[in-house]
Formats: sequence, C-alpha cells, structure tokens
Amino acid sequence: MVNKMMFVLLKQLVHKPATNPFPVKHAPANVTELIEKVQKGEVQINPPVPVSEGFRGKLHYDPERCIGCRLCILVCPANAMEWIPELKKIRHYVSRCMFCALCVDVCPGKKFPGEEKAVKALSMSEEFLIADYDKYSDNLIEEPPEAKELHKKKPEAPAQVGEKT
Repeated sequence: MVNKMMFVLLKQLVHKPATNPFPVKHAPANVTELIEKVQKGEVQINPPVPVSEGFRGKLHYDPERCIGCRLCILVCPANAMEWIPELKKIRHYVSRCMFCALCVDVCPGKKFPGEEKAVKALSMSEEFLIADYDKYSDNLIEEPPEAKELHKKKPEAPAQVGEKT
C-alpha cells in the first residue's frame, strides 16, 4: 500500500539536507592551524547555506518607528520585552526571545510623511549567529540608544532601613 508518507521519505532520501555542512571536509586537530591554512588558501571552507524566505532570525527594533503602544509586550509569551517609561519605548532581550514573531504581527508602527502606509517598528532579520558569553551584551539587548545613557545617569538607590552601608 503506497501512501503520501512513502513519497515524502523518498524525497528526503534524494534531496540534499538544508543544513550548513561542516566548514571543512574533515574535523581539524588544531583550529588555529586550520585558520592559518585558510588564510594562505591551502584549505577551502564550505560556503554557508542561504537563509530561506520567511526565516525568523533576530528581532530588529527601530525605536524611531515605535509609537509606544505596548502591544508587543502584551503578546510576548516569553516576556522578552520590557517597557521603558521614561522614553516610552521598549527594551527587547534576545536571550529570552522564542522567535515566534507574534510581536511583529501585532506591531502597528508609525507612518512618516511621504509613505503610503505605516512601517512596523519590529521586524525579523536574517541574522541567526547571536551566541554570546555575556547575557547583557549589546548583541543580546535591543533598545533605543537613549536607554543606554539612562542607565549611566541613574543614581544608586538609597540604602534601606536596617541595611549596613
């Protein structure tokens, strides 16, 4: 009995995988030597596979287009968005994000003069190499530039009653 699943299995056997192959044919014993050989042209690295259409990569936030409606914060299932009341803008923590794009779908955006329709403040980029050792690095937090200055200007909170200073 032939069914649809058999055709899918045959198709998967024939087509190449859509993943990136390892950068070189064999795993190197020493990565530093491999990099030197690549720079000399002795070894060729496999090119990366292009990202498919509709890929949901790192979220891109344009604070200029943000109207401060906070709809993205309401729909985010991972609580990856934070409201900055002083600026009436959002802060997005990429390390918490599930890349579901619900915030992108709900974002109304702002219409600038000369544009036909409003362009959303949130969009999904094709960037996917976002790993970092520091969970508070600039690569993992999307926020307006003014928010960074706000962090610097904030004075320390006064000591609570009973705390030693």
